[in-house]
Amino acid sequence: MAEQVRLIKKYPNRRLYDTRTSSYITLADVKELVLGSEEFQVVDAKSGEDLTRSILLQIILEEEAGGAPMFTSDLLAQMIRFYGNAMQGMLGKYLENNIKAFTDMQAKLQEQARAIYGENSPINKDLWTQFLNFQGPAMQSMMGAYVEQSKKMFQQMQDQIESQTRNIFTGFQFPPYTSKTGQDEQAEEASSTGKGRSGNS
Repeated sequence: MAEQVRLIKKYPNRRLYDTRTSSYITLADVKELVLGSEEFQVVDAKSGEDLTRSILLQIILEEEAGGAPMFTSDLLAQMIRFYGNAMQGMLGKYLENNIKAFTDMQAKLQEQARAIYGENSPINKDLWTQFLNFQGPAMQSMMGAYVEQSKKMFQQMQDQIESQTRNIFTGFQFPPYTSKTGQDEQAEEASSTGKGRSGNS
């Protein structure tokens, strides 16, 4: 029988109660559950509302406030701008899929290293770091190419929209635009021509 998801209750005094161990725990303890890949759910002790995302966001906030933040201010600002945007759902799914692919790749590499070098081998622990150091430039190049391709595609879409707009308005006849300076010049020319004709008669 599958083990049930670990239930943690949050009380009005902000204390977290682990129903499995029948004891109060801290946010740091919840972080350890995350690092141990243990499934859990945090609920409001009174209303039963699911607070898991809220607790995870608190953990991220504490990590970002530490000495080695993962997100720059520019990146956080860009992410905020996506809220309420038509691209919000797609961006969330894109980030989720990429992080999942990244963690799957890490797990497979570590599994292969354990099979070859053993569970507690230092090589096993350093292998992922070596892989990232080796793949770092290649991954940056790949991301750069992806961004450049996206820019070109966006430019092509803009050009296509402008072309379609021109085609739509081609059949409409608009009066020629003449600036005020041009109107003054035309009036002056007409006046001179009139004077010349009256002088020749």
